[in-house]
Amino acid sequence: MDALINYTHCPACGAHAIQKVLTAKDHTVSGSVFGIWECGHCSLRFTQAVPDEASIGQYYQSEAYISHTNTSKGLINKLYHFVRGITLKRKRKLVQSVTGRNTGQLLDLGAGTGVFAAFMQQSGWQVMGLEPDPAARQKAQALNNVSLHDAAQLFRLPVSHFDVITMWHVLEHVHRLHEYLEQVKLLLKPGGVLLIAVPNYTSYDAGHYGEYWAAYDVPRHLYHFSPASMRALLNSHGLQLKGTRPMWFDSFYVSLMSEQYKTGRPGYLKGFFTGLRSNRKAMQQKERCSSLIYIIGK
Repeated sequence: MDALINYTHCPACGAHAIQKVLTAKDHTVSGSVFGIWECGHCSLRFTQAVPDEASIGQYYQSEAYISHTNTSKGLINKLYHFVRGITLKRKRKLVQSVTGRNTGQLLDLGAGTGVFAAFMQQSGWQVMGLEPDPAARQKAQALNNVSLHDAAQLFRLPVSHFDVITMWHVLEHVHRLHEYLEQVKLLLKPGGVLLIAVPNYTSYDAGHYGEYWAAYDVPRHLYHFSPASMRALLNSHGLQLKGTRPMWFDSFYVSLMSEQYKTGRPGYLKGFFTGLRSNRKAMQQKERCSSLIYIIGK
């Protein structure tokens, strides 16, 4: 039986002003329903009664979970693979821009099947990739010829060692939220940069789909960030938010998945146009984009 975490206070800021705002279904593995609560102080949303760190692994064991399986089954996953080549180049360009370096020491935390780690390695960076799932690490070696290490190594790495640390859609999965942020801060060199990408529940597509919004991805996503909650969390750890960047493609992928969750059948046109509408609204206020990259320094 799973050991469940039931919060009596916000897992980010510790405030007790929390309340349930919706329920969402696990469409990927279990079909179970989970409550999503919101903090009235910092605006973080979080999944309630979530399996603890020792029990959550079973909820990642699905061929449909693309970041751990690299599956290309179905049109949506084929589109994901097509777009990935573009986003990898954009991520490399961002890393180079924010660090002012074309090479250096990079830590990719939550590396999945190692696609980004391998790409940056091929681009001349010294890369260490950490991934908690043994099956994903095996796929990284087999598919991308990159050796990843268990995520537990995070707390054994030398301090002030990395020019950049990347967490691409990872922070929302981390049980030991505050421990990870403190350790990541220690591992950055002076002047180093932390890049965190997470979904944004204040986006148009999140509001449009509500409980069917695919980026809630319960119970794997423990936390659901707004820009305000991310700022509060970073400030509490002495980390400086230097800027944000929108992830324009995410609105399309998430909307396509959400449309299928909502209707029970593919709704490619509706999903595409919802993603397009979300991006058009975010053009005027980029912090309303479906997913955001936070550029962070010490």
